[in-house]
Amino acid sequence: MYNIATLNKISPVGLAHLTDNYQVSDDLAAANGILVRSQDMHEMDFSESLYAIGRAGAGVNNIPLDKCADQGIVVFNTPGANANAVKELVIAGLFLSARNIPAALAWAKTLTTDVGKAVEKGKKQFAGKEIQGKTLAVYGLGAIGVMVSNSAAALGMDVVGYDPFFTPKNAHNLCSCVKVVGDPKDMLADADYVTIHVPASPATNGMINAEVFDQMKDGAVVLNFSRDKLVNEADLLAALESGKISEYITDFGTDGLVGKDGVVILPHLGASTAEAEDNCATIAVNEIMDYIENGNVTNSVNFPAASLGARKGDTRIAVLTKGVENPVDAVVKNIGVTVSGVAGGSKGDYGYVLVSTSDDVADAPAIEGAVRVRVIK
Repeated sequence: MYNIATLNKISPVGLAHLTDNYQVSDDLAAANGILVRSQDMHEMDFSESLYAIGRAGAGVNNIPLDKCADQGIVVFNTPGANANAVKELVIAGLFLSARNIPAALAWAKTLTTDVGKAVEKGKKQFAGKEIQGKTLAVYGLGAIGVMVSNSAAALGMDVVGYDPFFTPKNAHNLCSCVKVVGDPKDMLADADYVTIHVPASPATNGMINAEVFDQMKDGAVVLNFSRDKLVNEADLLAALESGKISEYITDFGTDGLVGKDGVVILPHLGASTAEAEDNCATIAVNEIMDYIENGNVTNSVNFPAASLGARKGDTRIAVLTKGVENPVDAVVKNIGVTVSGVAGGSKGDYGYVLVSTSDDVADAPAIEGAVRVRVIK
């Protein structure tokens, strides 16, 4: 029996996918797997019994990835599972800005008497614009960026996108009417709206800064439904004050932005739909079970992918390494068993090798450079 601990509220629909080999427990010390949404795990201690952490969502900045990798703990996320929910909120953000909806709602709440006359007299101050025919620049063409691009194009917008890691899969899913450029400068000067869909990392923190704002069209609207750290807040406030940026629509509030003119803050609603929470939890649960029972790694953010399919009577040896060059070759040469199947590779300094054997393996073999070795049978 394996123990799965939950942090935050995890969808019952997802938890229902756990088989009879698993039980949900509050005991973190005894957990073989942890399911988490947004709780900060950086100060947590992890026991030797913990094999995997499943993030029911895409962002993993709340999880200490290197610390987990050093302890042989595989961290999974669920890219694309909440993409539609975020996409719909981004489209809502476009309308919030274009039709001055936040200000109009706030004004309407002040009306007390003779509302009909007041509305007819006052509505002109909230006259907006239509998004049809306007240009949308999309920073990042992953699962969410592609869906936003396609939906905006379907609404009649001219869409231009940029992604330095544009994949064939995403290219296949992207509407042919969306123009993809090789340099973000080529999409910013004419964009009425700029939307950001980039993962947060040390390399991307603060990437939307004064230099980028200067490249934008005067009066452009910036939408950020990815992560607050992607935008340099001081440079953003300066751009808003100068009028370079007319509005900032975001799903992430900070002390420095609350109450500022031109800033519309939503309370992190991007993935907050029942459907998205169900999808994320279901995928995370299946990823953890597949790893614990079969040794397969899919959508890990700190170890490479590897799969030998469902285990059918064979024994699997899972080897997690650090600092090993060509880990697959090194493990196969030194594992000391008859190898009937192997998968794995490297991700930065870390490696993962999954070996299948028909041998009777009693104990985990000693492998130089391994941070953890598991025998699955």
